[in-house]
Amino acid sequence: MIDKKLLRDWMIGAGLPEAECERVEQVAQKHGGSVAQVLFEEKLFPEEEVIDFLGTVTGIPSLNLHGVQPGVEVLQMLPRKFIELHKILPVACIGKLLTVVTSDPFKLRTFDDIKRITECDVNLVLVAPSKIAEAMDQYFADGKNFSEFIEEAEDETVELVGALEAGGDASSVEVGVDDAPVIKMVNTVLEKAIRSRASDIHLEPYEKEFRIRYRIDGVLKEAFSHSLDFYAALVARTKIISQLDITEKRVPQDGRFRLELKDRQIDFRVSVLPTYFGEKMVLRVLDRSGIKSGLDKLGFTDIPTRALSEAIKRPYGMVLVTGPTGSGKSTTLYSIMNSLNTPQKNLMTVEDPVEYQVEGITQTQVQPEIGLTFASGLRALLRQSPDIVLVGEIRDTETADIAVKAALTGHLVFSTLHTNSAAGAMTRLMDMGVEPFLIASSVVCVAAQRLLRRICPECKAPMTIPPEVYKRFKITEDEFGKINPYKGKGCAKCNNTGYFGRVAISEVLLVDPEIRGLVIQKKSSNVIHQVAVEKGMETLFENAMGLFSAGVTTLEEVLRVTTKG
Repeated sequence: MIDKKLLRDWMIGAGLPEAECERVEQVAQKHGGSVAQVLFEEKLFPEEEVIDFLGTVTGIPSLNLHGVQPGVEVLQMLPRKFIELHKILPVACIGKLLTVVTSDPFKLRTFDDIKRITECDVNLVLVAPSKIAEAMDQYFADGKNFSEFIEEAEDETVELVGALEAGGDASSVEVGVDDAPVIKMVNTVLEKAIRSRASDIHLEPYEKEFRIRYRIDGVLKEAFSHSLDFYAALVARTKIISQLDITEKRVPQDGRFRLELKDRQIDFRVSVLPTYFGEKMVLRVLDRSGIKSGLDKLGFTDIPTRALSEAIKRPYGMVLVTGPTGSGKSTTLYSIMNSLNTPQKNLMTVEDPVEYQVEGITQTQVQPEIGLTFASGLRALLRQSPDIVLVGEIRDTETADIAVKAALTGHLVFSTLHTNSAAGAMTRLMDMGVEPFLIASSVVCVAAQRLLRRICPECKAPMTIPPEVYKRFKITEDEFGKINPYKGKGCAKCNNTGYFGRVAISEVLLVDPEIRGLVIQKKSSNVIHQVAVEKGMETLFENAMGLFSAGVTTLEEVLRVTTKG
């Protein structure tokens, strides 16, 4: 063990007050762990600094795990549960000498257990705990085989409801865990995606194996990989339930199907793309329980919620939602449409593809191959006496022109654009060839939005941010004095990411006479943005900083998805 005085001298020398040193020692004693363990858990110092100190005083070398790939036989020398419980990792074995990485070299009983289980001498190397966690995720994902993946499935029956075709009824096929292995495998992949809160499932073939990845909270995470033995059958089964052509492997295909799990109905949108080693499949998970009825349930803060609420009360005009792919635009628009869905209103949409099927709303799927484009669909739709119209996306001049004119002739029109800011929507429409006076007269509101990851509530802990970081963003001492920053330490619930779920941020530009004047004068988006800010618009950055100040997200997330301004 390290001399207690030596460790305390190091902590004080590194800037920790003596009273805090005493508290750390008491916590370690109370829980029967080491002081080093407490330092890592509470993130009182950078991990590498603690590792360097431990290496210096114990003589145990440190290791860079990047590029280290232990064989499956080495990983199997210790039970996986034992590895995860003690946060250690066997990485190499030569003869009777087993090399084990750890961040806490004082777990003497643990190392005795390793020696007893493996009948090998133990050689320790030091690695930061976060790096060990990352390596465990990677190694066990890569090393997980088909049997392990299936055995982890919940022992319950789900019901797969066949392809969802426009105007057709879905055929129901019950799939149980005792059916054929490939059916069970598809079933398990889908179940795990739902339980993991995944928004997308990626099935990707390579030369010798394929892998499955889930996009969780906007970040891809590998779930499992295997040799290509099962891949063709896996793709074929997914094509069958999506009613796609299983014999066609040369061209892209798109389909859908529905899955029922307990009382939930989840739609899956399937995209198949031929690649060099086979067909890649991406399944978009469309959970209709995510569509809320009312802006107040979307999770926006007060200022954008009030602005949007004011805009959608208009009898006619155009409301645009902008942002990159995957920023929640469709969910926002469907939630707004749901809140306006009454028997007295005729709500109609033209989409590519239809994301969510909503009772009481007439939805049309674009089919360019037979001439049903956004423009032609919108023209036909306007002859159906709609009150409220949703255009999935404004992609071209013709669609933009028809949508703008629809907004001017007594319809409330909702649509999306791919722009970085609310003000940018005005100049994008001008670039498409729409006359500025038509834009100024029709657009009543533009909302730009993004999604930020929430701090995991299970491992949320206070943290310290140096004053110079705040000063870089022109935040005064008075302001940052009121901020109580938090960060997720990482736990089982959030898969050691520190984040669980996402929250939307938004900037809402309400078009008033002054903004209309700027549009007619063809002013740049920067000028329009600046005037809107002066008139009280809360920017994406300000909205995100409000969530950071409230302890909902981290500064890293704010800077990842927004820019100052």
